[in-house]
Amino acid sequence: MQVATKRLRKEFLALLKDPVPNIVAVPLPSDILEWHYLLFGPEDTDYLGGVYHGIVRFPSNYPYSPPSIQMITPNGRFQSRTRICLSMSDFHPETWNPMWSVSSILTALLSFFVEETPTFGSVTNPSPTERRQLAAASMTFNMGDPIFVELFGSLFDDSGKAKAAQVPPSAPAPPPAPTPKH
Repeated sequence: MQVATKRLRKEFLALLKDPVPNIVAVPLPSDILEWHYLLFGPEDTDYLGGVYHGIVRFPSNYPYSPPSIQMITPNGRFQSRTRICLSMSDFHPETWNPMWSVSSILTALLSFFVEETPTFGSVTNPSPTERRQLAAASMTFNMGDPIFVELFGSLFDDSGKAKAAQVPPSAPAPPPAPTPKH
């Protein structure tokens, strides 16, 4: 687990230095193996205006094994709180590449999010209207989630608008270095 902890801490610092467009990701302060992310609905998609919260759970032997990925916020693309089958997820350890990082995983997830390819964990045939309605309701849903509020609430005002002039807002401060478990 020491390798995973060291690698994930390094990746978090890299994300702070070089943020990924339309994505914010942070590990839980109490568990560096559980990361929470936000995908901001890209322009020219039915997801525009939506803020989508999800979880990436890394195995203790990361980067040698892939993480599990799920989306929490209802979105019209992926089922809520259901593992998503992607080539870089734990559904396909045979295609996992240890060179992939949190940044590359979430960039690929965002790309897959805005296309229509079916996979385990995807929603079948949602309408563009439904997706736009879910995008509009996403912050109301998110603000009802205590973990979202704890990790990301300070990035938004009371109406759910990002406090920063740019979207996505900058990430929260890094968590303290993990303490060894004996």
